[in-house]
Amino acid sequence: MIRSLLILGVAASATIALAADGAQTLFNGKDLSGWKGNPDFWSVRDGAITGQSTATKVVDANTFLVWQGGEPANFELRLKFRLTAQNAKGWGNSGVQYRSRVIDAEKFVVGGYQADIDSPFRYTGMLYEERGRGILMNPGQKVRVGPAEAAAAAPADAKKGKGKAGPRPKIDVLGTPTTAEQIQAALKMGDWNELRIVANGNQLQHYVNGVLTADVTDADPAVAPKSGVIALQMHKGEPMTVQFKDIQLKKLP
Repeated sequence: MIRSLLILGVAASATIALAADGAQTLFNGKDLSGWKGNPDFWSVRDGAITGQSTATKVVDANTFLVWQGGEPANFELRLKFRLTAQNAKGWGNSGVQYRSRVIDAEKFVVGGYQADIDSPFRYTGMLYEERGRGILMNPGQKVRVGPAEAAAAAPADAKKGKGKAGPRPKIDVLGTPTTAEQIQAALKMGDWNELRIVANGNQLQHYVNGVLTADVTDADPAVAPKSGVIALQMHKGEPMTVQFKDIQLKKLP
C-alpha cells in the first residue's frame, strides 16, 4: 500500500519523513544526517548506512553510530540489516541499541538494550544489554528478568569474552515460543534481513523476518531503562561489513 509522506525539517542538516501511520524515517538513504559516529568506520554506500572494518582499519573497542533525534520510550522500530563477515572465521557481530545511554560521546560508546546481530547466527535476534547485565536470554525464549540475587556470581560472558563481577539478574524462562531451528530457517546469511523491535512498557519483543526471537519482561525497576537513544553497533574484532536501511520508528502511546 502506498502511503503519503510529510517531510518536516528538524535541523539545518537533517530532515525526517512521517508516514500516514505516524512512522518516522530515521535515515534519508543519502548521507548520515541526523546520526553521529566515527567516520573512520561509518559511511553511506548504495543507499545503506554502512559500517566496515578491515585488516588495516581495526575496531579496537565497540563503537556506535548514534541517532540524534531523541530518546524514545515506547515504540516500534523496523529496519533491514545485512552482515557480511570478511575473515577466515566467518565471524561478524553487530546490533541495534535502543533505550540506551551515551557513556562516552567523544568515543561513541553506548550502553543499554541491544537486539543482537551476528554471523553465523548464534545470537541474532536475542536481547543483550551492552555495558550492563549482558546476555539476558537465548534466541527464541520468553523470559522474565528480575532483580539480581545477591548470592549469584556472574559467569563469564561467552558472547563478549569477558567475565563480570557481581550478581547476575534473576532470569526465569517462561517458554520457548520459537525454536533455534525455526530461527535459523528464517535467517538469510549474507543477505538482507528485516528486524522489528517493539518496546512497550517493560515488555520487549524482537522479530527477525517476521519470526519472534525475543520476548522479555524486564521486571527490575531499579535498572530497566524506560527510554534512551537508538544506535547501531560496530563490534571490535575481525574485518566485516554491516549495513542498515529502511529505518522507521513509530512511537506508541
